[in-house]
Amino acid sequence: MKKKKILLSIAAIAVCVTVALTFITQESINEEIESNLLEEDASEEVSEQQLQDYTQAEPNETEEFGNSVREAVKEALRIFKKDTHIVAIGDSLTQGVGDETGNGGYVGILEQRLLDQNFQVTFDNFGKRGNRTDQLLNRLDDEEIVDSIEKADIVLITIGANDVMKIVRDNFMNLTVEPFNAERDPYGHRLSEILSRISAMNENAKIYLLGFYNPFERYFNDIEALDQIIMGWNNESLEAVNKYEQVDFIPMQDIFNQVNEPILADDNFHPNHEGYQMMADRVLEYLENDLEVVTE
Repeated sequence: MKKKKILLSIAAIAVCVTVALTFITQESINEEIESNLLEEDASEEVSEQQLQDYTQAEPNETEEFGNSVREAVKEALRIFKKDTHIVAIGDSLTQGVGDETGNGGYVGILEQRLLDQNFQVTFDNFGKRGNRTDQLLNRLDDEEIVDSIEKADIVLITIGANDVMKIVRDNFMNLTVEPFNAERDPYGHRLSEILSRISAMNENAKIYLLGFYNPFERYFNDIEALDQIIMGWNNESLEAVNKYEQVDFIPMQDIFNQVNEPILADDNFHPNHEGYQMMADRVLEYLENDLEVVTE
């Protein structure tokens, strides 16, 4: 992107300035040493120890000056690091359903935290309750969504939970592991197509897929099959993600483990505000590096 080329030029110029100023400073120190030596009484010899003391002082002063310049350059570049456009797309977890504060779930929490850290971020939230992978694929034809993704630095995706819930509804009277295993591969193909289309819209954006968590774990922790199903679908997601260099997977299955306070909403499926805060914490861990280099 054009912005990145401009910033790379600025960074290159800054490095050149740092090197030049460091060289000038070292020359000045050398001249000062030479001047001081000439001003000494001709009959008085400069001891070898005195000369060594001067020499040892050079790199320390030069290093201190160089560090100051580097810090100034680093601070200047932070201005550009803050200008980041983030697109969140997917299902009700992106929409923030269950957040009793009305602050938009993990996306709203993430936005507020970045603004509090003085990042100049803009968010577009295209979360839609009930979306499955097939429905999200259709939404990727929407001009507003395409335009936003084309301008994005980072894309966050939550999708697949409703694919799982459809299996639960369709097989409620005879729920076994088999239909979950049978639908896992088709889900993986649809997810791959989603990631492929988003990557084609913007080859420079960093894309993150958030993994599944088990909302039933706290109430049915004795049913190991539930964890195995979620793990299997997470593995399918990871296989799809690994096909694309610009896509990363953010695991979510473990974040609610060993948590005593309530982290689910009244529907016992979506996170409440506390749960979304934990999701935001995990996402922020993965975003921190990209937020520092996204415009460099």
